[in-house]
Amino acid sequence: MNTLKLLLAMATIFPLISCNAQTSVKEANASGTPSEKIEAYYFHFSTRCVTCRSIEAQAKDNLEALYPDLFKQGLMTFQSVNLEEPANKPLVQKLGVGGQALLLVKGDQKIDLTREGFMYAMVKPEKFKEIINEKVNDLLTR
Repeated sequence: MNTLKLLLAMATIFPLISCNAQTSVKEANASGTPSEKIEAYYFHFSTRCVTCRSIEAQAKDNLEALYPDLFKQGLMTFQSVNLEEPANKPLVQKLGVGGQALLLVKGDQKIDLTREGFMYAMVKPEKFKEIINEKVNDLLTR
């Protein structure tokens, strides 16, 4: 029984340790011109763990469920971006991304939700959804 508990603990913790998640300032300025459109990006590498895939799927599902009208009007987008594809280099450099990252971008405002994604997507998905809702609402009122 103790072995099973140890294995479960390792299975839960290992993906968090093995990912190269970018940790950066929570909110920073992104280069670009101000816009009313909110762009959500999930940056990832080609090789991905279960946690990384879960963060992407939940972020996208939550945004589409919380803001369906913004998606329909083209005022919100979600894009999955492979860091290893050469075509994505300009966007990666523009936003200053160095590893897995979940970003919300509106004009010159950038909110990094990477840490929250890794903390809550797998273990507290409702908390993750609340945080996404709060951060998007902050962007909508700015």
